[in-house]
Amino acid sequence: MTTDTLTRGAQTRPNSFDPDTRTVSAVIASPTPVRRRDARGPYLEVLTADTLDLSAAEGLPVLDSHRTASVRDTLGRVRSIALEGGSVTAVLELTAAEDAAPVVQRIADGTVSGVSIGYRVAGWTEKQTQAGRVKTPTAWTITEVTLTSNPADPSARLRQQEESPMPDDITETVSPDVAEQTRRRDIRALVRTAGLDAQVADDLIDAGADMTRAKAEIFDAMQDRRRAAPIIRSHAPANDDPATIIRRQSDALAFRMGGGGEPAEDVRPFLNLSLRDMAVDSLTRAGVSTRGMSADEVFTRAGEHTTSDFALTVSNAMGKVALDTYKAAESPLKTLCRQRTLPNFKDSTSIRLGEMGRLEELAESGEITHTSRAESGETMRLKTFARGVTVSRKLMIDDDLGLLGDMTAALGEAAAQTEADILVTLLTGNPNLSDGTPVFDATRGNLGNAGGGSAGAIGSAGVDVFTDARQAMRTVKGMDGKTIVGAAPRFMIVGPEIETLAEQILAETYPTKSDEVNVAASKMTLLVEPRLEGDAVYIFADPARLAAMQYAYLSSAQGVQIQRTEAWDTLGMKFRAFLDFGAGWLDWRGAYLHEGS
Repeated sequence: MTTDTLTRGAQTRPNSFDPDTRTVSAVIASPTPVRRRDARGPYLEVLTADTLDLSAAEGLPVLDSHRTASVRDTLGRVRSIALEGGSVTAVLELTAAEDAAPVVQRIADGTVSGVSIGYRVAGWTEKQTQAGRVKTPTAWTITEVTLTSNPADPSARLRQQEESPMPDDITETVSPDVAEQTRRRDIRALVRTAGLDAQVADDLIDAGADMTRAKAEIFDAMQDRRRAAPIIRSHAPANDDPATIIRRQSDALAFRMGGGGEPAEDVRPFLNLSLRDMAVDSLTRAGVSTRGMSADEVFTRAGEHTTSDFALTVSNAMGKVALDTYKAAESPLKTLCRQRTLPNFKDSTSIRLGEMGRLEELAESGEITHTSRAESGETMRLKTFARGVTVSRKLMIDDDLGLLGDMTAALGEAAAQTEADILVTLLTGNPNLSDGTPVFDATRGNLGNAGGGSAGAIGSAGVDVFTDARQAMRTVKGMDGKTIVGAAPRFMIVGPEIETLAEQILAETYPTKSDEVNVAASKMTLLVEPRLEGDAVYIFADPARLAAMQYAYLSSAQGVQIQRTEAWDTLGMKFRAFLDFGAGWLDWRGAYLHEGS
């Protein structure tokens, strides 16, 4: 194989950094396709200079690696900005602050050269090519310029020198065949990346185009096709609604955390997204470029309240998982209660009006007799219960959603345990009501006992317990002392010590004689509260007919709530689970206690 000796001459220019003015010129954006990913999968992003709005570009901040946590992350400002062909160039003015001197020195000696931008996109044009999906902005604005060690766009760099960095008169020996193969390979690679037909590469190769000409013609071909191609919408505009995206991503995240159930069809496209993918997507929708960001930087920016909705997506998903666990672990005592919502944390009094008695016969004169109604009121108030949990940066980077799901489920169970403890204390504490008498008292006729017998005796006297409770509740009179309320027993509540006996009491039988019929079996529902001790038996009426107990939530926060909190002292994100809950008695007439042994 023969070789020719070729001489390549290059004119260089000094580093564009000017130490007197502390300015440096840079290409901050170019039409070079950059691979990105959204909820539908990978695509090529091409930033088009002709759709860029430059009206508010001057004076934008120059940042260090997209960081905004401290004012020290600001390295300068954009002095001027302009378009050169298909690229966006800018003159950056660096700060004279002492803490930025090491960065400025790296710029001066050429160690730092990568540039990235943050930007907001008003809309996208999407097309399908042989290389895949290509998205270009219909209108966009730059929000920041940043210096980075790893720019996603290799053409976005500080202007240090010309593209050909070799000094004059360097002589090298190159095989013509190797040079031609390299030219052909590079042209075909550019054409594939741009999503153009292979015929474009063949034409450029046949025309003997060098790389400079090839890049120019490929860019022109992309521009022509973008202007000529129709806008293809692959989904309904409503899917771009941020609230819809947050809801779908939250559902997908909750499912991956172990929330259970089958995800809806519109949620399935988001199931394969990692936490980092969702953080990147939220930043992109907020107009923040993630080019060159490490995973740590992505989560830091996405965790800022003013930057993206990533924290809201995670807290919503945690809320769904916590609520599912919370509902599964609820105390059966809530079945006995009437639920309310309260507007604040002040004492709330539930007023119960007395009965009207009976209607009076109308006299010949037609005069209607008026009567008054007695009333009574029981009070309760809300209290707030809370615990915190930290989602560490390691957990997010590792995408360990199983651990996050376990932590969140534990918060939901803790909220249910809190409610159960309050209700059990309320039930067993037998507090005085507003009339000064305990809820269960012999003078009320709603307190029975086993006469010092054993748990077994209670079991054998189970039907008698039911009979006593039914008679007391059926015949109890209202607040007027005359009107019979007529409530019927509906629920039997016991602890685990006599659960089996209670089941035997309520078990249906198939008797051969009428006096063997178990009348309690078809009338009562058994509830077992594992926190109850001993062999006491509680009988309650249906709360829809006559509620004896009540519980309440704050009207704006019903059930367990998950919220994001600031975490300046912690690497990661902090969340808090809290519960605004209260419980109290309403009326003794719908409850009966058999004390047991």
